[in-house]
Amino acid sequence: MKWLLFRSGILSDRSEVYTVSWTRFRRRVASVGAAASALLMVGPLVPAAVAQEQAPRVLRVALVQEIDHLNPFTASFASSTMVGRFAWEFLTLPSSEDATPTGGVAESWKASEDKLTWTFTIREGMTWSDGEPVTAHDAAFTFNTIMSDPKAAEANGGYVENFEEVTAPDDRTLVIETKEPQASMTALDVPIVPEHVWSKIEDMQDPATDSVEVVGVGSGPFVIAEYRPNELVRMKANEDYWRGAPAYDELHFVKFENADAAVNALRNGEVDFINRLTQAQFDSLSGEPGVETNQASGRRYRELLMNPGARNAEGDEIGDGHPALRDVKVRKAIAMAIDPKVLVEKVLGGYGELPGGLVPPIYAAFHYEPGDDVRYRFDPQAANRLLDEAGYRRGADGIRVDSEGRRLEFRLTGRSSEDYAQRASDYIVSWLKDVGIAVSKNLVSDNEVDETTSSGHYDLAFSGWGTNPDPDYILSKQTCAALPAASGSSSSNAFFCDETYDELYYRQAAELDPAKRAELVKQAQARYYELVPSLVLGYDNVLEAYRSDRFTGFVRQPEGEGQIMEQTGYWGFYGAKPVNAAAEGQESSGLSTGVWVALGAGALVLLAIGGTVVVRRRSSIDDRE
Repeated sequence: MKWLLFRSGILSDRSEVYTVSWTRFRRRVASVGAAASALLMVGPLVPAAVAQEQAPRVLRVALVQEIDHLNPFTASFASSTMVGRFAWEFLTLPSSEDATPTGGVAESWKASEDKLTWTFTIREGMTWSDGEPVTAHDAAFTFNTIMSDPKAAEANGGYVENFEEVTAPDDRTLVIETKEPQASMTALDVPIVPEHVWSKIEDMQDPATDSVEVVGVGSGPFVIAEYRPNELVRMKANEDYWRGAPAYDELHFVKFENADAAVNALRNGEVDFINRLTQAQFDSLSGEPGVETNQASGRRYRELLMNPGARNAEGDEIGDGHPALRDVKVRKAIAMAIDPKVLVEKVLGGYGELPGGLVPPIYAAFHYEPGDDVRYRFDPQAANRLLDEAGYRRGADGIRVDSEGRRLEFRLTGRSSEDYAQRASDYIVSWLKDVGIAVSKNLVSDNEVDETTSSGHYDLAFSGWGTNPDPDYILSKQTCAALPAASGSSSSNAFFCDETYDELYYRQAAELDPAKRAELVKQAQARYYELVPSLVLGYDNVLEAYRSDRFTGFVRQPEGEGQIMEQTGYWGFYGAKPVNAAAEGQESSGLSTGVWVALGAGALVLLAIGGTVVVRRRSSIDDRE
């Protein structure tokens, strides 16, 4: 049943019509005292036939990167995992203030004295968007599915490798037993899914797992309402979200073929937010009327993959990488032939930081900075000497050949939609030609890049990862355990497998002393740097822009100076407010679409006690934990 209520000048001088259910009306309007109710007449009845819903308030975000999957068990693209963060709450997540752990599905947690058993207390009263309660059994199902099904482990398998057993003794208690102490237990970047939906799935890689019928039940601030591949992901505000509903109605992720088209859409008011801007785009938007820009240190690194001889978990060769790249001397020579300073200054326009290890400088405690004696510097002469020593001689055309006469001619794979790949590839082709290596550019779609690199069908390739405040995830992707069970299912495109690195990785994972762990993390990165299966090219600054004439209140991580869109949480868009709503005092009244209803057949009335109307306002961003 729908009821109508004319919002009169008692609370606002603007007349609006809203529609909601009687249940929601009863939730929003509270009586005061024990006196009998009275009816206060406030205006003539608005006929139901002409009443209209207020147009939904929509935050539209431009996406240039494709969505590979919405299924949280298989999603790996940054855009896909970002959508997942809005749809499904984690056990814990990094806070917006400083990225330290804060509660999600779990409201508290503790470790046993031997650090092998972790007990999480599940938040009381939390529900899925279909009304079912969120329980410890959902969390246990999520982790056990990843542990038992290789297909379900594709995206997040690294988090559970050390798990011995996961159980739910009751609805509010989750117990995780580990084989060794695990320092990352409060940084499990795993979306918790509803067992009553996902237990019906027989094949976690079935395309049907990306359908709204499956992914549309969530526990986060937004739920997935519509998915049109390569066009749109439409999310609706979760009115029952435990932190409080967002201040607007829908969040849309709109796909664009390239960044230029997305920038034009921002200027024209077709979208409200865009990130991954180039230097030229960012500069052109600075000072634009109605547009605000944001520059921040990023959590992503860019890398050049160098196929070291792709193998699966059984040790069998897969893919078709050039055999010369199995020689570490060739990979080191390539590293010496590339000038990262030029890439940062010319391609990134100075909006970036020079490279070191896999963990960006924003996470200073774990960042590895190579010493002068081991750093790969731009030195074509040294690169030539190293190739000479390795036995790769120059042919008549200047291109080097191996002992069997095979030319050092590599394919360079990258995303055609990405400005960085388009521009950086020209520099790399030129630099490597100078040391006798021929390179042909292969710029293709995002999905094709993912398919070719994950199956080992590449020589060189542009790649990159977003890192979390805890380094365990990004380090785990470089372990032997990350090698694929079959071609195309790898969680690490670098195909790196080294016993020394693995030992350092597992030691840091079990070390709970922060200082000792940080040192092991740096040593593991140093080993990776030494063997160079990929070369970190730099760390992008985050360059974002939004329509400040439409939305305000975007939360940055870390607080005040960080990025908005690709956070390790959902704070950025969750905290946003429509400008008009904020200007009209929405935070003080808490009134959103559907709060007021109409009563009566010939007049509209407010339920009142002693002439006073008391409305429980929506929790504001300042109220949220």
